[in-house]
Amino acid sequence: MDWVDYAFILTAYVVASGIKGLTGIGFSTSCLPIMALRLDLKIAIPLVIVPSIVSNLVVMFQAGRFREAISRFWPLYLASIPGLVAGLTILVAIDANIAKAILGLVLISYALWALRNKTFSLSAEWERLLKIPVGLCTGFVNGLTGSQVMPVLPYLLSLKLNKNAFVQSINISFTLSSLIMLVGMSRLGHLSFNTFLTASGGLIPVLLTVYLVGRLHRRLTGAFHRTMVLTFLLVMGLILLVKTLV
Repeated sequence: MDWVDYAFILTAYVVASGIKGLTGIGFSTSCLPIMALRLDLKIAIPLVIVPSIVSNLVVMFQAGRFREAISRFWPLYLASIPGLVAGLTILVAIDANIAKAILGLVLISYALWALRNKTFSLSAEWERLLKIPVGLCTGFVNGLTGSQVMPVLPYLLSLKLNKNAFVQSINISFTLSSLIMLVGMSRLGHLSFNTFLTASGGLIPVLLTVYLVGRLHRRLTGAFHRTMVLTFLLVMGLILLVKTLV
């Protein structure tokens, strides 16, 4: 990689860390589209995994309620594993541009859904019935595109969880997915020593940005930063999709 590649990687780390500090979610989802503008998705995904795990652990430590989340959502977490394996298997077999287009569609779909700002609630029965399907689908989308938010994010939002319970529940999903992706990409030969070294070097700007933006978060209104983040994801999804099609 040349200096432009490394500049893209650093930019992606800083922007994604800022979004993580503001919202508690979205490191991989924000980081991958920026990297994918310059790098093959099969190269970009391993670069995201290490800082993603570290940023998730920091947020999980702050949120608490770990046992509560595990007790309530363990079927969802376990169901994501076979979905991840299936998604990764397809990722290494298809053209990289197809994976980028799929990632773009995932980001556009999520951003448009969230910007509509329409809330809905699931009953206890539907919460139980959807845990395994949501886990499978989330794992599959994650393995294929590197994005970890669909459909687990709207599912958890529909349960009206306490803020800390929501952040903990979704970050456990993110962390488990990232750990499995780390093993999977390593076994498939896409996690070289240089890639791991580059990702590890990114921990300093990632942790520093999460900390600084976390302090700034107190000064911003929830509606403003939510709209800003969703608009960014929508734009990045459109850029990926248009670039792939053109």
